[in-house]
Amino acid sequence: MSTLFSPIELRGLKLANRVMVSPMCQYSAIDGSANDWHFTHINMLALSGAAMFCIEATHVEDIGRITPGCLGLYSDANEAALKPILASVRKHSKAAVAMQLAHAGRKGSSHRPWEGGQLIPISEGGWQPLAPSAVPHKDGEAAPLALDDAGLKRVREAFVAAARRAERLGIDALELHGAHGYLLHQFLSPIANRRTDRYGGSLENRMRYPLEVFEAVRAVFPARKPIGMRVSATDWVEGGWDVAQTIEFTKELKKRGVDWVDVSSGGVSPLQKIPLGPGYQVPAAQAVKEATGVTTMAVGLITEAKQAEEIVASGKADMVALARGMLYDPRWGWHAAAELGGVVSAPPQYWRSQPSTQKALFGTTTFGAR
Repeated sequence: MSTLFSPIELRGLKLANRVMVSPMCQYSAIDGSANDWHFTHINMLALSGAAMFCIEATHVEDIGRITPGCLGLYSDANEAALKPILASVRKHSKAAVAMQLAHAGRKGSSHRPWEGGQLIPISEGGWQPLAPSAVPHKDGEAAPLALDDAGLKRVREAFVAAARRAERLGIDALELHGAHGYLLHQFLSPIANRRTDRYGGSLENRMRYPLEVFEAVRAVFPARKPIGMRVSATDWVEGGWDVAQTIEFTKELKKRGVDWVDVSSGGVSPLQKIPLGPGYQVPAAQAVKEATGVTTMAVGLITEAKQAEEIVASGKADMVALARGMLYDPRWGWHAAAELGGVVSAPPQYWRSQPSTQKALFGTTTFGAR
């Protein structure tokens, strides 16, 4: 029996296996609204065999986008654009659909990665990024605008409004983006947070705003539906956010009813030194899981079926989330199930594709024809 292809429950959401398609920015929206690219991308990966697909970082206000092409859920038009895409997914896939709610903070107003990824000046069509403190992401960039009390309230309410829209769309679960150097992570990290008020300084103060946002979203999203958070377990910079602080933050999230933590790393500073390698973030996920008991997802260069199986079967994490591996192999879940002896859901139109040695791959052994 494969542990990776065993069921797991997140609050009231029952998942058939422990694989999630990780949220992956596509930088292809128009004024925050999804389009035909998203229709193809989301429907394709909803058939990957993963039990849950997470929609890319979906920004809660227009100036909270990373790039002009980033997805949003801050307008009626944004909401309407996602409806037909989700209707198609529901018609053809049994995968649960999650959504990652995000705010870029000081990393906003950037060019798309394939356009260089650098800050877009206001004079060239960019906008004024926001942050906990007026500290630029990298030397030479214009400083972001430090959020005042009114700004903090507005952003928090924007997360709430987006959560309400997600519920109207029928989203099954939410993940708050508290990683990769974006706004909530900026509050956590002393590299980005230089505030001297109740939101800066001590660990308790730096955690305060992300916890307030979580509480506010949890209060309006249906109690039966789970909410997780993606965290960067370490900044990979001396004096920055680290695993020990991540554990304390996760303990506070647990008190507030978090359903999972998705353990990534880095992103808050260009000075980071990341020791890339297969499963390089798994030890951090394991440390968080062992110290807190919170359901934990491992991410980062997890590409092979046996690698994912070992992570989950050994108890290092409860689930795995794949990004690039899914883009490279959009049927990763099928292939992993075939290799590990698992079963996945697939439309009947595709049942004939299963290998002759894997007749139970889709939970069926017959295909009527004459």
